[in-house]
Parts: sequence; structure tokens; C-alpha cells
Amino acid sequence: MADGGTGQHQFFGFLDRLGRRTMGGVAEFGFACALVGESLYWLVMGGKRRQRVRLAPVVAQAMEIGIGALPIVTVLSGTIGIMLAIQGIYSLKLFGAESRVTLGVAMSTVREFAPLITGILVAGRSGSALAARLGTMRINQEIDALTVMGISPVRFLVVPALVAMLVMLPCLTLWADLVGLFAAGLYIAPQLGSSMGAYADEVVNLVKLNDMLHGLAKSGIFAVLITVVGVVNGASVTGGAEGVGRMTTRSVVHAISAIVITDMIFVFMVTR
Repeated sequence: MADGGTGQHQFFGFLDRLGRRTMGGVAEFGFACALVGESLYWLVMGGKRRQRVRLAPVVAQAMEIGIGALPIVTVLSGTIGIMLAIQGIYSLKLFGAESRVTLGVAMSTVREFAPLITGILVAGRSGSALAARLGTMRINQEIDALTVMGISPVRFLVVPALVAMLVMLPCLTLWADLVGLFAAGLYIAPQLGSSMGAYADEVVNLVKLNDMLHGLAKSGIFAVLITVVGVVNGASVTGGAEGVGRMTTRSVVHAISAIVITDMIFVFMVTR
């Protein structure tokens, strides 16, 4: 009887934890939706409320998110471009179709790898920084001070980061496209006995506007996800400096998971 009672107690304890985590997840999702809605409200109505979103914070965030990430995006995009070229030629040689490697590399880079890798890099770099900054402000009660002064924390803290992310992440994705395709050409052209000019002409003929828009649309969605996840986790910090570190790590994990899952859903829906 004692064993049965213990097992029953553990089962109900598991259900209790599951229910609490489910409700916590639903609450966070609702908070994220409210953040997006309130951000759109301040973008549209801020001028009429005499609390216009200022340009200076947006530019500062854009410099941090975009210009600061250029070196690491350049290095990884070039590396992935060369890797795709090497693996593509190696695989297509088995079928005697290595001349078609440019098509595979161009489509993979523009439609998939450039937006995905750029989103993951920005999530790990800027998304975590946003969560840490908001978490520190929450612990120091700076967010409460803004509310007391009549300043909307969403307008003052969230909207500039969201606008900067929506502008800079597609720009970084375009840069990743160029770097990845150029780096791939450095390997493909000599292997096929061609020139970089001929390779560039082939890429231009193969890559259509819809392919570019496919990658840019994904990067726009990733920008919203990175910002919202960072803000939600930063605003949920409790427990001092240890809580900031914990929620910053959680922010990175959640943002990357959301990016990968959203990418899968987006590709499935667009290619149907």
C-alpha cells in the first residue's frame, strides 16, 4: 500500500508540474503577443500620444546589431559557402553532374543557409544582450522607475530594438548571401575550369527575385522572434545576478529553437 501511495503521489506531482509549466508557457506566449501588439501601437500612435519613438536609440541598436555582427557573419558565411561547394562537387561527382553544383549552392545559400545562420548568430549575440540588459534593469527597478515617470517601457526599450532588428537582420542576410556565394565561387570556378566572371553570370541567371524574397521574409520573421524572446526572458528575471545569467542562457536556447522550428514550418508552407 505504501508503494502504491508513493507512486500515486509521484504521478500527481508530475501532473502538477506539467500543468504549471504549460500555464507558464501559455502566459509567456500571451505576453509575447501583447508585446508585439503594443510595439506596433507605439510605432503608429506614438506621435499622437506625444511619445514618438526616437531615431537615436534605433540607430544605436542598429549599429550594435548590424555593424557589430559583420565580422562573425562574414567569417561564418564564407566558411559555409566553401563547405557547400566542396560537399556539392563531391556528391555530384558520383552522378557525373558536378557542373550543376552552382545551382545547388546558390539555392541553398540564398533560400536557407544565409537567413538561418545569420538569425542564429544574431540570436546568440544580440538577443542574449537584450535579455541581459532588460534583466539587469528589472533587478535594479529601472523599468518600474520608467513606468512611474509616465514613460512606456515598451516604447522606450522594446520598439527601438525591434525596429533595428527588422532593418538590420535582412541587411545582414543579404551580406551573408554575397559573401557565401563569393566564397563558394572561389572553390567552384577552379574545380570546373571556369572563371569567377562566368560563375557570377550563372549565379545571376539562376537566382530569381522570389528566391531572394524567400530568404529575406524568413529573416524578418526571425528578427521579431529574436527580439520578443529576448524581451520576454529579460522581463522574467528574478533572483539577482544568477537569475540574469539563467534567463540569458534560456533566451538563447529559446530563440534558436524558435528560429529552427519556424524555418521548418515556413519552408513547408511555402514549398507546398
